[in-house]
Amino acid sequence: MKFDFNGDKPIYKQLVEVLKYDIATGEYQAGDKLPSVREFSAMFFVNPNTVQRALNELEDEKLIITNRTSGKFVTDDHKLIDNQKKSLAIKALEECLKKLERLNISDEQVIKYIKDRREEK
Repeated sequence: MKFDFNGDKPIYKQLVEVLKYDIATGEYQAGDKLPSVREFSAMFFVNPNTVQRALNELEDEKLIITNRTSGKFVTDDHKLIDNQKKSLAIKALEECLKKLERLNISDEQVIKYIKDRREEK
């Protein structure tokens, strides 16, 4: 999986965001065994130390756990995963709302556009 990291923030932080999104969307589900550091390193074309730093941050946030003998796993805590999903959704909404505010679009119009868009799908 080739991922284009940008220069806005450290690569390990961007990798944390990618993996949080993958967990929130179910790409990696609760209890799933994660690829090894070396496998992630090859997948993302980054240094293993960068991957380890990202995984340490996810472990600090309790989104992943390490079993010393069998590797790293996504947490079984569905509430924590749901909270992560909600946090990512709110962040996306905040970014979107900032842009819409610059367009002087009212809350009512935003809601209408969302409903219209959902009906189109």
